Formats: sequence, C-alpha cells, structure tokens
Amino acid sequence: MTRQTPRRPAAGNPVRDPDHASAPVRTKRAFFLLALTVFIPGGAQAVAGNRTLGRRALTVTLTCWALIVIALVVALVNRGIVIQVLAKPAVQLVLVIVLVLLAAGWILMFINTLQIIRPRLLTPAMRGVVAASTVVLMLLTGGVLGYGAFLLNTGRDTIQNVFASGPSMDAVDGRYNILLMGGDAGAGRTGLRPDSMAVVSIDAKSGRTAMISIPRNLQNAPFPKDSPLHDVYPNGFDCGDECIINALYPTVEADHADLYPGKENPGAEAMMDAATGITGIDVQAYVLIDMDGFSSFIDAMGGVTVESGGWVPYNAKKWPGTLVNTHWFSPGMKDFTGKQALWFARSRDFTTDYHRIRRQQCLQQAMINQFKPSTVLTRFTDIMAAGEDLLETDIPQSQLGSFLNLANKAGKTPFKRLTLGAPDFGTTADRFSTFPVYSEIHSRVDGLLEEATDAGARSAAAKKSAAAAKKKSAAKSSQADQSDSGDAKSSSTGPTKPATDAESAVPEAIEGSTDPEAVPSTQPDGSPITEKYLVQLEINGQRTLISEIAANNNECSAP
Repeated sequence: MTRQTPRRPAAGNPVRDPDHASAPVRTKRAFFLLALTVFIPGGAQAVAGNRTLGRRALTVTLTCWALIVIALVVALVNRGIVIQVLAKPAVQLVLVIVLVLLAAGWILMFINTLQIIRPRLLTPAMRGVVAASTVVLMLLTGGVLGYGAFLLNTGRDTIQNVFASGPSMDAVDGRYNILLMGGDAGAGRTGLRPDSMAVVSIDAKSGRTAMISIPRNLQNAPFPKDSPLHDVYPNGFDCGDECIINALYPTVEADHADLYPGKENPGAEAMMDAATGITGIDVQAYVLIDMDGFSSFIDAMGGVTVESGGWVPYNAKKWPGTLVNTHWFSPGMKDFTGKQALWFARSRDFTTDYHRIRRQQCLQQAMINQFKPSTVLTRFTDIMAAGEDLLETDIPQSQLGSFLNLANKAGKTPFKRLTLGAPDFGTTADRFSTFPVYSEIHSRVDGLLEEATDAGARSAAAKKSAAAAKKKSAAKSSQADQSDSGDAKSSSTGPTKPATDAESAVPEAIEGSTDPEAVPSTQPDGSPITEKYLVQLEINGQRTLISEIAANNNECSAP
C-alpha cells in the first residue's frame, strides 16, 4: 500500500490572516480596512476582526443611513416638516447626544481597525503612513461629528435663551401678527424709546408678508378695550407732544408696570396693545431688536447688499479743518457692514423719519432675501452669538420651526408695505402723525392684508391660465399660414398678465414720492454730485439745497 504524502495547508485569507501575505498585500489590506471604516463603520470588523462587534456597528451605520435618506426624502417633499422638527430644543438635545455617541463610536472603530491592521506586520516606512492616515481620518469623521454636536448645542442654547417657553400661539384670521421694534435692548434699558416700529403680518400658509410701519412720532394711539391701559388712557395716549408712540414704552415701564403682572417686559406688552389699537389687527407677539446687536448680526451674516436710490448722510469723524462731520453713502449698489447698515437704516439728517422708515423696510427685505441656509452653515457660531445680543422676544420656542419655515417662504416674495404717514397718508407727514384718522388706517390695513393674502392665488391662477393657453396654441396645426400662426402666438400668451409679485409688492407711494426731475442730479457746472460737493454745501450753510439733493434717499431696493 502506497503511503500518501500529506497536503500542505492552503494559505489563509490575507484580509483575515495577513501573517503569510507579502508586504504589498499587507499595505493594500491596511488601506482597504481604513476605507471600510470610513464609508461603512463596522465593515473592517466584519471582514477581518470581531464579527459580533462588526455586526453591531453595521446595524448602527445602516440605521443612520436609513434615517438620513428618510429625512432627505421628507425634505424634498415638504422641507417645512424637517425644519419644524429640527428646531425643537428637545430634538436638538437628542441629536447632540447621538452625534457625540456616534463620534466616540467612530473613533473607537478606527482604533480597533488599527489593531486589526497590526502595524508591526507593515514595513517600517508604511507604519508611520498608516498611523498618520488613521489619525487624519479620525479627525475627519469623529471630529466632524463632534463639531456638529457642538454647533447644534450652541444653537439650542441660543434658542432657549432668546425665545420664550410656553404653548404655540394660533394664527388670527389666518395670519401671525408680530410687533417688530428697534432700540437699545441691552442691559440697563431704563428709559428705552423704540427707534423704529412695524407690525409684520405673515400669512400662516403661504408666508406672504405685509409690513405696517408706525412712525415714532404718531400721537393719540388708542388701546383695545381689553387692554389694562384702556382705563388709564380711555381717549388714547393723548397728552400731546409728550405722548408720541415711542414714549409709551418708558412711560409704562416707569409708571404702569403693575398693570401687566407676570409679564417680563411690561413696556413691550403696552406697545403690542397700542399696535393693536393703531392697526386694528390683533398683535400677538413682539420682537425687540437691539441696534448694536443688529450691527453684529449683519457682520455675522457677512454683510448685507442693498441698492440705494439717493444720497444718504451719516455722522462720522469731522472733515479736516471743518466742524462738519457729515459723510455720505452715494446712490447705487452697496455692500454694507453691520455698522454701515445701521447708519443707513437710522439716518434722517436733511430728510424725515419717513425716509428712514422706507430704508429700514428695504434693509429688512434684503436681510431676509440674503439669509440663506448656506450663510447659516458657514457662519453659524457667529450668527448664534450675535442672536443672543440681538433679540428679545416672547415668541415661544415651540413655534420657532414653523416660523423658520414661513420665513423661508417669505423670502421668495417681496413684502407688501404701508407706512402710517407720508407718503401713504398724504404729504403732510407731521399733521397726520399728530391727528391720525384711525378708521382710515384700519381700512387701509385691511386692504393691505387682503392684497397680501390674495396675491399668491392671483399669481398661481395667472400661471395656470398662461400654461393652458400655451398648450392650446401648441395643438394648432403646423400647416396654418403666417397670419394664423401670428394669431396662435397671440392666443398662447393668454389674457393680459397681471403685475408680478415684485411689481405689485410695493405701492407706488412707497417706491418714491419724490419727482425724479425735481431732485438735483448735477452740480451747477454740470458735473456729477460728489460727497466733497455735499460737504462743501454744508460748510457754506446751504442746507436747503442738500435736502433737495437727498430728497429721494428713501428709494431703495433689495437684490
């Protein structure tokens, strides 16, 4: 009987058993396992290490990918749902914890993968390369998740510090009405007088927004009957020039805070009551913007761009050898820093409060247009830090998500605007502010809100009509003569197209009440107006001419 020679054992799988593999194969194996850990955490353990650990890590990985895919699909169908969920502080806290755990787990997977690679089996040169690659990949994966958790927690803290707790508020007649005030909202606010006031009315479904600007010198503001101030001022805030509307805030803070028990900001509550009486619509919440915080917020956004229609003055250093400290923004496209935007918004030298109001409206529209998700992502920490200094509000945290969703919709269409003074209520601004006709204001506000609500339906109907007409035109015979083709082309355009949203967004009076031909555009010698020329006019005492040149600086547009 012939004795058989025993067979030599086959070499093991080099991925799981690299002991007998060549040096190049071991190097390829090392980078293959690292790549698996990057793209499929747990994959390296499943094919070359502890399979139980690998299966558990793969389960976590696949679950995360599934949730990401689901979120992306939902965002494509209805992004508002994702925004509303992610804006909730409780959800953010859960995500922070999950991201921290995932970051730690991913780092542990890399450490375990390095053990599986067994660097001692690599050539001396490759040991350092593999070790360095592992550290870099750990930073790019676990480090990024950890930083994401930090950013998310920063946003969560800001939301909790800025927004109020409590239940969501309901829309009134399909709209949310919020009083927006600008002033010194920092610590020690004794005697605060809001520098600007506007009621922002937002359609709860479409996000279409109307802004009613209230001049700070408006008098005789009425209060609704359910306001505690109605008994104090039954005929309105009517003590003459001392009772212009922006004096109400410090008056209530000093003398009537007890009428708003349990309220953190009695002055703001009183301003909401007055805004309700002035506009005739129920104002539900307030936002108080600190002017210094406003500047920091714009800087955090990377600036803001507006197109100015006229010369806008601001005060800075005195010109050498003069007592004049007036500087000027020239007409045209401007990329403003926060400080410059604040100057642009608050300037009223040589003009009126109503010029300033319209520039503020323009700047607010520009900020909404330019406050994009990409801006938030790239400047998140700066924006969040500025946000705490910028805002005080009683808008509930629970409503932040829905309001962010509405803000996203609002940014797609220009605001409808109304100024409760010149030029919308006549050219004699001071007279109307002193003796306002509130019944007329209520009627104009109702019409404005109706227009803002219906604009979306009219636009959709116009698009549908044009599409139907175009389809009908396309169905016509290609054998028609040139005349018939012309008729077909004419019919394809459908009925006369209504004004676009951009065209109808701002009433004619808001676009500019000044006759362009009446505004000087050149110097007496025909040369263009310059900042140097305007400064010389002020030195010469020719303030009337300066006012004529600056008369159209209320004209402004938001790119």
